[in-house]
Amino acid sequence: MANDPSSQNFSNHTRFDPMFHFFSLPVALVSVIVAAVHAYHVPTLMSAWFIVIAIAALVAVLKIRFYALSVQDRVIRLEERLRLSSVLQEPLRSRIGELSDTQLIGLRFASDAELPALFQRALAENLSRADIKKSVTNWRADSARV
Repeated sequence: MANDPSSQNFSNHTRFDPMFHFFSLPVALVSVIVAAVHAYHVPTLMSAWFIVIAIAALVAVLKIRFYALSVQDRVIRLEERLRLSSVLQEPLRSRIGELSDTQLIGLRFASDAELPALFQRALAENLSRADIKKSVTNWRADSARV
């Protein structure tokens, strides 16, 4: 992701967490492979147990990441419902509940000025999260995403 929030857009908004993406996840994956290879060459109960431990570590690393992302998505949905309530006028305001969770998450990048029109399009065309993000012309950066 770009350091300057104003330069964030659809093509560069994905964020990598170096400790997760480039350390914890690869180490957990490699550990499963190493344990499996070791168990193949030295087929003992202890070798099999190391496979179980390595798989448990991989599952833990993935679950920890997905739990954090789930919590963030819940917060984003709440923030966007509040923002939509303050930006939209009736009759659009009363239709906020019609948006899917992923549509709410996609709308977070739209500026307040373009939010009403994009909100209407999202409902009318049943836009996906990616389609909503691709439609944003004045990108509202989200640099706090983990």
